[in-house]
Amino acid sequence: MTLRHLLLGAGLSALLAPAAFAERGADGHVNLIYYQAPSIMNPYLSGGTKDLEASSLVIEPLVRFNPTGEMVPWLVEEIPTIENGGVAEDMTSITYKLKPGLKWSDGTDFTADDVVFTGQYCMHPEGACAQLARFEGVKEIEALDPQTVKITFTGPKPYPYMPFVTYESPILQKAQFQNCTGTAGPSCSEENFNPIGTGAFKVDEFRPNDVISLSANENYRDPALPHFATMTLKGGGDAAAAARSVLETGEYDYAWNIQLAPEVLAQMISAGKGEAIKTFGTQVERIEVNLTDPSSSLPEGERSTDAHPHPFLSDVRVRRALSMAIDRQLLSDIGYGEAGKPTCNLVPAPAAYASPNTECLTQDIEGAKALLDEAGWVPGSDGVREKDGMRLSLLFQTSTNAVRQDFQSIIKQWWQEIGVETELKNVDGSVFFGSDPGSPDTMHKFYADVEMYANTFPGTDPEQYLAQYTCEKAPDPGNAWQGSNTNRYCDPAYDEMLAELGATADLEERGRLSIALNDMLTKDSMTVLPLVYRGTSSARSNTLGGVNINAWDSGLWNVADWYRVK
Repeated sequence: MTLRHLLLGAGLSALLAPAAFAERGADGHVNLIYYQAPSIMNPYLSGGTKDLEASSLVIEPLVRFNPTGEMVPWLVEEIPTIENGGVAEDMTSITYKLKPGLKWSDGTDFTADDVVFTGQYCMHPEGACAQLARFEGVKEIEALDPQTVKITFTGPKPYPYMPFVTYESPILQKAQFQNCTGTAGPSCSEENFNPIGTGAFKVDEFRPNDVISLSANENYRDPALPHFATMTLKGGGDAAAAARSVLETGEYDYAWNIQLAPEVLAQMISAGKGEAIKTFGTQVERIEVNLTDPSSSLPEGERSTDAHPHPFLSDVRVRRALSMAIDRQLLSDIGYGEAGKPTCNLVPAPAAYASPNTECLTQDIEGAKALLDEAGWVPGSDGVREKDGMRLSLLFQTSTNAVRQDFQSIIKQWWQEIGVETELKNVDGSVFFGSDPGSPDTMHKFYADVEMYANTFPGTDPEQYLAQYTCEKAPDPGNAWQGSNTNRYCDPAYDEMLAELGATADLEERGRLSIALNDMLTKDSMTVLPLVYRGTSSARSNTLGGVNINAWDSGLWNVADWYRVK
């Protein structure tokens, strides 16, 4: 049994299945708090997990992953396979049969046309789709009849479960969004804030970066669910205040992503009002290196590794030196305790896709200094290295969070030891992970030299996650700054190998290719500097039952089953 399974089982078995339930909404109101406040309810216009989580309460995919990493049919009758005829023998198409009788929250029929439209929405050539990687290799999406959707790929697609799978790729209602395609998408505020969905809840009021008021969807497919009649999702504050509001004061029932030092969390839990629930999936706290000139004075859209390379981080020796100076074990111990472990991988799991590389785990200050010497960076009178009249000085940004600020301070000291001057910047998580194309402080705009954050890939196959780093996915004005390739990494060899992965069926070979792609980013180019493989952690009140934390999909994946412990 894995650690993940142990964590899933610990303390939850008595809470997952109450003896009997009353009618829909009988358990009244439930309060959730996300210290990174959601700013939009359309996951196709945001790469921020906070926004994807919030939207998953309302709009749903065809297929989800459960807490053990298994695919489960959600809005479809079964998972298509070659054996049941749902996947073509030549692996060039996949066909889904929708569950009969599905309704949108406005009472209209959910049909294959909605699925087709959603694919067209994201793949629109003038659109700004943050989830475009999920449609890699898609040639056509068609409705064979009102209940049947066929996806055809440009070639054999041995792993076809990316479009419309997990909370990153839910279905939008065609009738609501049909006038919001292409460049019109970001301006459709009413639609993006109040999507009509098939989920257990519907939006009553959405206040960006503040609070979402929701109520039970009266057209939800199970007449006994959800158990709660209304819900408030409050955003803002910080991780400590969010955790405290569940574990100490009992003001809230559930707090997401309680990224706190182990001793701080233990003190809160001792109040006896709730528990921290953890599981390990694929989440890695990491530093992303900007390969382009981050100056905001450059004309928008002109940042590229060819036209405007970074003045010093374009040298892999500098990137490698920054990595060598870091003690990842110490960071893991300080920030996460048993809920984290040091890693050199962007893809830490499942085991078949995890690189054996451990090279970065040994801190080497002297080796880092020698590498910078070799690159021509000479210590100045104040200890900061210089070359050709330029100081080795960088801006290091991340979201506002106590653990991340601790990491920043410690890393700054190590970089100072090797002669690198570091300015620290932290941005409110609602802004940093937000989707506002006008904000200069988003992770996608990346007007800094390095930035730190963590995200994850839903499900157990990393192809879509690795696809985020292809050349075409760099954020720019043309995609409303929603491109997933934040550091503007561009290597044709990487793109070619990713295409090879997409056409490979053999699981062992898929593992080999995934590891090679991971190593290109983390070991060879040092574009991504992984730090800690961390567990997903939330806080649950003792009076809230049914919470089954999920590292492979939305943490709110089974919110319809949540109930009040009497």
